[in-house]
Amino acid sequence: MDEAPSPFAFVAVGRPVRGEFTYSVPPELLGQLKPGQRIRVPFGRSVTLGFYLAPAPQPPPEVVKKLRPIERILDPEAAFPPDVVELIRFAANHYRYPLGEALRGALPPGLTKADDGKTAKADVTVFARSLPAATLEPLTRAPAQHATLSYLLAVGGRAPVEEIAHAIPGAKENLKKLAARGFVALEEEKVVHGIREGLQQSRPDALTPEQEIAVATLTKSLDAGGFAPFLLHGVTGSGKTEVYLRLVERALELGKGALILVPEIALTPQLVGRFRSRFGQNVALLHSALKDRERLRHWQELRAGTVKLAVGVRSAIWAPVPNLGIVVVDEEHDPSFKQEEKLRYQARDLAVMRAKQAGAMVVLGSATPSLETWENARKGRYGLVTLTKRVDDRPMPTLELVDLRLERPRTPETRGTEPPMLSPTLRTAIGQTLDKKQQVILFLNRRGHSTFIVCEVCGQSIRCEDCDVCLTHHLSARQLQCHYCGRGSPVPKACPSCSGPMLELGVGTERIEAEVADAFPTARIARLDRDAASSAEKLTDMLAAFARRELDILVGTQMVAKGHDFPGVTLVCVVMADSALTLPDFRAGERTFHLLTQVAGRAGRGKDPGRVLVQSYNPEAAPIARMLQNDYARFSEEELRRRVQLAWPPTTRMVAIRIDSESADLTIRVAKQLAKVAERNLPPPSRGVRMLGPAPAPIARIKGKTRWQLVLKAPTHTAMFRTLDAIEAAMAELPSAVRVVIDVDPAAML
Repeated sequence: MDEAPSPFAFVAVGRPVRGEFTYSVPPELLGQLKPGQRIRVPFGRSVTLGFYLAPAPQPPPEVVKKLRPIERILDPEAAFPPDVVELIRFAANHYRYPLGEALRGALPPGLTKADDGKTAKADVTVFARSLPAATLEPLTRAPAQHATLSYLLAVGGRAPVEEIAHAIPGAKENLKKLAARGFVALEEEKVVHGIREGLQQSRPDALTPEQEIAVATLTKSLDAGGFAPFLLHGVTGSGKTEVYLRLVERALELGKGALILVPEIALTPQLVGRFRSRFGQNVALLHSALKDRERLRHWQELRAGTVKLAVGVRSAIWAPVPNLGIVVVDEEHDPSFKQEEKLRYQARDLAVMRAKQAGAMVVLGSATPSLETWENARKGRYGLVTLTKRVDDRPMPTLELVDLRLERPRTPETRGTEPPMLSPTLRTAIGQTLDKKQQVILFLNRRGHSTFIVCEVCGQSIRCEDCDVCLTHHLSARQLQCHYCGRGSPVPKACPSCSGPMLELGVGTERIEAEVADAFPTARIARLDRDAASSAEKLTDMLAAFARRELDILVGTQMVAKGHDFPGVTLVCVVMADSALTLPDFRAGERTFHLLTQVAGRAGRGKDPGRVLVQSYNPEAAPIARMLQNDYARFSEEELRRRVQLAWPPTTRMVAIRIDSESADLTIRVAKQLAKVAERNLPPPSRGVRMLGPAPAPIARIKGKTRWQLVLKAPTHTAMFRTLDAIEAAMAELPSAVRVVIDVDPAAML
């Protein structure tokens, strides 16, 4: 005999308040509530969005009198399947964030308010399809049409018009013009879901021997079912994506769902195109390059079970994929998987937790695994599958050092200026590559022309008024700019303090672009950074033009390292390998190794062998030396040993408590107050909890706010619970003028 439904309910409200609240259930709603369902509840003096969690036990009579009733159920079905509710509950608890806010933040646009949920039209979609005559050459004088067709070709030649329109402003009109000129066809198509004929489209005839072993190993585990975490450690160009595709095929054949997380879809249209060409309409895309109604439609199709494959960025970790069988995190080392505001979650870690809760396989793929993932594989917590060779037996690029201490010496002639960053070796290599009609990538992870300006007389640098950083000179904008708050100011003709002459030091991508243009005046050059590629249209057009070999040299920041596959690139030059090594962050060395290896992997992905030149003032530094030896194993071994000695992650768990306000005195006072609270609530020394600080943050002032921080380190998160609970309780009594953030497992210390 079934139990009668409880007249009381535990509810999480979509407000920045911690805890679960008890509400009464009106008689007309009894038996209709489901965990994860959106409801409307009174809260304070207003009504708000709430989420039903579970039945509540009978409260004491004096409490029952004060309970307020649930007003209404907003949707007949739960917004989230049970496994996603449990994942969000875990994340809210682990990352110290209100559960109701976490649930609301996991919803797509259209479902985040206390009203009836919207339903996106999903029966008919207008697609744009490129026709055989779709060549870009006649469109050189129509840049908007050129960019629109470039995007369409980059994603496989077929895409929904709404998606293209969001990526390329004005694309709807441009597509009509392209259709009139015979370049594309616009088709209305009724969306039919499920695994269709044509699943094998664009499927390679054969895998490499290593891919065969990887697919067989992982498929065996997938067929067996149950939680199974794996690291797929494959060198750049080894075909990890094809392994993912084969595993997704198998999961769909088994009637299971699949979730693919990628760092940035906007920078990897080729990857999206490969999934689209293989699975057609059976792919739900979840990222900001879609309009709100499109994101809602994709989400609702997943929730209804009509689509079982989702591809998206970190927020897709909450996607309601039905009967989840496999989760893939591509480029799992990428720092963009860490959310840096509101719910500060690490999507890679939550992917493992979600797979564990769902009894699914999780595959973390990278050529340069994070030390956290590598340590788990090394200790046997994760299975390890390796791909050591590139597809088609392509050789790995040769790696060569250019010692700037020898090739860029100071001379009397260069006093007052900096010598060119393009060393003689670099210039020669670029010239040889251009003579062969091949392409070059120049990498420098610094935007602007000069990274700081200093007076030759008094030594004073021009700094931001609101941030504790030097201003960067942006030549194209003809101004100094702060990369933290965005403040701009004119370039001074003389020192504001002593009227002495100003010296431009440091180097950015703008200056490298200018040096290359001077050295190779006939070369076709473009710059790929957040300044030059300021819109999706410019970004897409630039990447497509480089892929079509309409450009010879691409100068860029880390955007050039994000998984691109340009067969024409045979030379990659790292202009300054040392730029990130001096950052006051314990992960600086690891990120330097990752970034250098990833950008080097862009070379030699076609039929011609690749060459990588790495310029450095500090070639003995472990990240640079090991990268030049292509020795990830030795680098990780040395870096892990250093982390053990200094008690940094992954050998310990860490939490950063960050305090900031517009008042320096208030910030310092609150930081010291919270430190005292922490000291009083530290567990016994045997638990191994250590406190660092309070102290000024490495960048002590940003956007006019003074910043301090307190760091807790311990062998486990559990050991810090008591201390963090006490800090959270103290935060409730702090003045509103100060902001305190608890960042669990911080990705960076800046």
